[in-house]
Amino acid sequence: MTVRSRPLPVAGFTLVELMVTIVIAAMLLAIAVPSYTSQVRKSRRTEARSAVMDLAAREERYFSVNNAYSFNDVDLGYGTVNAQIKDLAVGSGYYTVTVTTPVTATGQAGFNIVAQAVGTQAKDATCLLFAVDQTGKQTSAPSATGCWN
Repeated sequence: MTVRSRPLPVAGFTLVELMVTIVIAAMLLAIAVPSYTSQVRKSRRTEARSAVMDLAAREERYFSVNNAYSFNDVDLGYGTVNAQIKDLAVGSGYYTVTVTTPVTATGQAGFNIVAQAVGTQAKDATCLLFAVDQTGKQTSAPSATGCWN
């Protein structure tokens, strides 16, 4: 007499189940990674805007006391090196700031503060540059809208 044993249930996943899981994960990643990258770029833009506006406020404070603008980092409260603010890394280093103090067309003193994207932030096709001048005019490039919002 032969005794038949019951077949044991197979444990594990089939190849089809595994492939469906991989496809779903890939679709979620295709949506999540670009969204995450976009949010990171926006936060870096905020750092640049804050640095530019902070420097503009420092320029105005300096002007109220000295009746002139300065591009000197010590005059504006940065560091102890007596040097021009040129390519000063701000925030996490994804933008560099340059301050110039040109004389305006009317012969009055002025300043121009520009934050330029560097490194991986330079791939941001929307807002590579932020600038503000002594009149408070805010500009950006290459897009003129949306960067300062």
